Amino acid sequence: MSTEVDSYNKLTTFFSEEYRSLRAYAQSRIDNTTDRDAEDIVQDVALNIFSRADSSVPIENIAGFVYRSIRNKIVDIMRTRKISLEDEDEAERQLNQLGEELYGESDELFSEEMTSDLKKAIQELKEPYRDIIIAIDFEDYSYREIAAQTGIPEGTLMSRRHRALSLLYRALENKKNRTY
Repeated sequence: MSTEVDSYNKLTTFFSEEYRSLRAYAQSRIDNTTDRDAEDIVQDVALNIFSRADSSVPIENIAGFVYRSIRNKIVDIMRTRKISLEDEDEAERQLNQLGEELYGESDELFSEEMTSDLKKAIQELKEPYRDIIIAIDFEDYSYREIAAQTGIPEGTLMSRRHRALSLLYRALENKKNRTY
């Protein structure tokens, strides 16, 4: 019991005395590359450490443990951020691919406005049409996989997608004729 109280007291003292240094350390490591604030990182680490303070294993080197924990938290945040940026790039590529399918292959890429209009048009589709577009064109499901999961025949799914593409094409053409 005294070991738990002793660890907790040492942690409390360390954080109160070294808080500015910890925040500066975290700030120096993130270099505006994350959406997170250095203070948030230090607070998250402190919360995790204090929730662990009642562990039966005492922390021998508190400073080393805390700084290593902050470094690990930053690495985790950067990895997560990198994955989400890759997901955004993939979604953008898939939108461009769908746009090419709607308009045929062309040398000019979709403008950002056209991409935004396509996203909006997909969201405005009725649910069965939107679902098939998302499943086939963005989540890379096959008609067979969707049919197995939903019980809807593959031919019906193909018809829905064809109809959805037609609706998207028409929506974008109407928008294009009005503004582009």
